[in-house]
Amino acid sequence: MITNALQGITEADIAEYLANTPGFFERHAEMLSAVQLTSPHGQRAVSLQERQMEMLRERIKGLEKKIVEMIRNGQDNSVIAERLHRWTRALMITADAPDLPEVLVRELKQQFLIPQAAVRVWGVAEAFTGLAFAQGASADTRSLATSLGAPYCGANAGFEAARWLDDPASVASMAMVPLRVASGDDAFGLLVVGSPDPTRYSADMGTDFLQRIGEIASAGLARLRPV
Repeated sequence: MITNALQGITEADIAEYLANTPGFFERHAEMLSAVQLTSPHGQRAVSLQERQMEMLRERIKGLEKKIVEMIRNGQDNSVIAERLHRWTRALMITADAPDLPEVLVRELKQQFLIPQAAVRVWGVAEAFTGLAFAQGASADTRSLATSLGAPYCGANAGFEAARWLDDPASVASMAMVPLRVASGDDAFGLLVVGSPDPTRYSADMGTDFLQRIGEIASAGLARLRPV
């Protein structure tokens, strides 16, 4: 009779019963030590209490790992913030506007360990039209820069901007960051960075940090435009 009665009971029914009957193990405390489970660390049998302790230890280890990871990420963010601060400061203390593009690129490469970088600016004040940073951006590249709502990251697909770099043939991945005074404005320049590592700038990477770099660069290089 008992066997027939149990035939209609599933494991889910038992689990639901135990979950909804918190006093069960208080009334049957002897079962906590009587129930034997297989340990995940071998084939030996352990009591329910021992298995719970093992699960708790594993959970604690998982939490410790997450805490260590959070600390590491916090340290990494602090390092990035410090580098961004030094780069921004270098731009701010550059007294002569024509020196800004060179300082921007040099400090960007140094602070963020970027192999190659370059910048071009157009629509500059007449006094700067003959300088190197105001040369070499075709109408197509200017149109491309304006069309970028966010920095481009991906493979070097033969973009004209890649040729601004010191060794364009070695560039496997690159990022192009449009420079504009305000969101929605036409771009007045383009910052390009490149790497021989094809995964350094991938199409699926986040661009928030590059966006901030572009905003700071735009604010600094706006001094080159006509008043």
